[in-house]
Amino acid sequence: MNIKPLADRVLVLPAPAEEKIGGIIIPDTAKEKPLHGTVVATGNGTKDEEMILKKGDEVLYGKYSGTELEFEGTKYLMMRQSDVLAVIEK
Repeated sequence: MNIKPLADRVLVLPAPAEEKIGGIIIPDTAKEKPLHGTVVATGNGTKDEEMILKKGDEVLYGKYSGTELEFEGTKYLMMRQSDVLAVIEK
């Protein structure tokens, strides 16, 4: 990975949107944006806020959180650590 977030930012790989629901195929225009994903890179935090998240964490985030970007054909979300609502523990 050649992207290194700065300060309190994290790079998240969104989970894929659902393709089917009960045998019905959903067209791209009707798919909802996923609200969870996997952290793939983190910044170092700031002097006021330490970085709690780490690479590999499964996280939940708000519907309009982050900035979408595409790198080497893969779509990611760059967001501040404070935009992450929760960590999913398995």
